[in-house]
Amino acid sequence: MSTESVVATTPDETNGDAPAVDVTRLRVALARLSRRLRKHELAGLTPTQLAALATVERSGPMRLGDLAAAEGIAPSTLTRLVTALEESGYVRRNADPSDARASTLAITPRGHDTLERLRTETTLELAASMRLLTQAQRSALADALPVLELLAEVPGADPAGARA
Repeated sequence: MSTESVVATTPDETNGDAPAVDVTRLRVALARLSRRLRKHELAGLTPTQLAALATVERSGPMRLGDLAAAEGIAPSTLTRLVTALEESGYVRRNADPSDARASTLAITPRGHDTLERLRTETTLELAASMRLLTQAQRSALADALPVLELLAEVPGADPAGARA
């Protein structure tokens, strides 16, 4: 299948009432916006490290195996990832009180502050960009927001997507 232009239609769109969506344009626009808003490089984080850090923040202290499962990464990759986050002071390992052989991972105040700073910078940049839109464009975006949120939560989507 060519990736030049894919137009999505669903059975309820066959009546001609719903506009067709150029999925390729949507994918490219979302990818470009996502790249523009990425600030993880400023904190010395890879996208995978940023996603893992956000998962630990959201889930609270968690076992390493649970983090690997949540992020869909191999244990060997997890070991390197956690070591890097720990050496940067973003997370700390603690003995698991229910199993002395295991450990849990918790976000540190530095890790939390870094995520908050990145979120704030990204939000401010997006808000500044939105000031360039017309009122009609901002209204269209507001109307589309629930649909975009729904698309972001579709089951089977990339588990390690940008959750920061």
